[in-house]
Amino acid sequence: MDKNDLIPIGTLSDRTGIAVSAIRFYEDKGLITAMRTEGNQRRFRRSDIRRLSFIMIAQRLGLGLAEIEIAMAKLPQDRTPTLSDWQRISRSLREEIDARIALLMRTRTKLDECIGCGCMSLERCQRHNRDDRARITGPGPRYVLDS
Repeated sequence: MDKNDLIPIGTLSDRTGIAVSAIRFYEDKGLITAMRTEGNQRRFRRSDIRRLSFIMIAQRLGLGLAEIEIAMAKLPQDRTPTLSDWQRISRSLREEIDARIALLMRTRTKLDECIGCGCMSLERCQRHNRDDRARITGPGPRYVLDS
């Protein structure tokens, strides 16, 4: 590996916007791996910028750390991930991401209408959920969560 491909933790923090303490946390979790200099300073691969960026995006999507750890375990730790490696991660998460997109779209559509919760507080609910028919399928916002 070219020595220029290694960057200090401060540079990694600056490039990602992630606090140094969080980077150490992700290192402790095994999501990224630091190499040590002769002076015992951490050095990270430049490609760890992408790994941390992926973590940030996944968390923003609402994925939990356990889900992120499972996905990232598929990446090689001993080399820079290739396009093929990242495509494998993408395919493994696609179904979950698509489900979250669908939920967001349903929520956007239904939030100003009847959501099937049975409150009957909106005039539209009287049309979409007359006599609280949604209760037959269970409690809560049936028209949003049961699709």
